[in-house]
Amino acid sequence: MKVSYRPISTPEDASFAIKEYCQPQFTSTFHFHHSYELILIVKSSGQVYVGNKVMNYKEGDVFMFGPGLVHCFSSDILTTTDEEVAHAIVVQFSADFMGKDFFETLELRAVKELLQQSIYGIKFDTSAASTSTRFFQFQPNQQMKNLILLLQILEELSLSSKQGALLITDDSRKIRHNESNAKKLASIFNYVFENYHREIDIQSAASIACMSKAAFCRYFKSSTHKTFSQFVNEIRVSHATKLLIGKDNNITAICYACGFDNVSYFNRQFKIRQGISPREYRKVFMESNADRPFLRHTD
Repeated sequence: MKVSYRPISTPEDASFAIKEYCQPQFTSTFHFHHSYELILIVKSSGQVYVGNKVMNYKEGDVFMFGPGLVHCFSSDILTTTDEEVAHAIVVQFSADFMGKDFFETLELRAVKELLQQSIYGIKFDTSAASTSTRFFQFQPNQQMKNLILLLQILEELSLSSKQGALLITDDSRKIRHNESNAKKLASIFNYVFENYHREIDIQSAASIACMSKAAFCRYFKSSTHKTFSQFVNEIRVSHATKLLIGKDNNITAICYACGFDNVSYFNRQFKIRQGISPREYRKVFMESNADRPFLRHTD
């Protein structure tokens, strides 16, 4: 599917870019930027792959990615209806868009720390949702007003990160790719995101990459630091955590809906990645919504 977007303010001489994406669903394009990126998910839910980690995203989430951090968003094909539209507002800016030493000033120390943390990817808590209102205030051909809004967003996110935000990856050195490698992985990821609820054929994935099965397994492990089956199970477990939040979803039905064909294997893979069983996960979620610690890493 071709990405469609409306540029809000992207003149050639602008120091930063603002884009608004509205499309039937987010496509699984595995990519990275040479700039910083702020993303507000206005409408959509699904999985986001950041570096070498998979997690769920939902409406109202705010993400920040540093330069070179590979990522892709994929709308949940099992829960998205034909009437829904995936919607996101994205801001991209370089490290020196305000001048080489702008973020070195004492007043912007917290923002500088935020930029440094973003190389791991940051997902902000729901408490940062108030910031989302500023994303909607960006206007075409209002460069000065938009610049002030961006600085206000960065300030608010730097403050909210001290109350609770999630570092997505744990080692940025493992998750950098060149354009050629990212393009090849994009097609493989797209295959998995579109078919994780069915039987996944590793030979089909190898064919997409134009490799033999053995060569593909070596390539995928060296590129993602996990086996292909580990990646597929990670996507399936990530989706299962969303379904387990619903009280009426039967765990056996969730197992099959996520592409597992064996409940025991599902329970085992879920516990490997979440530390507890699916049933315990549901119980803990229902009983507690404790705040996350400051900028903790995912498991």
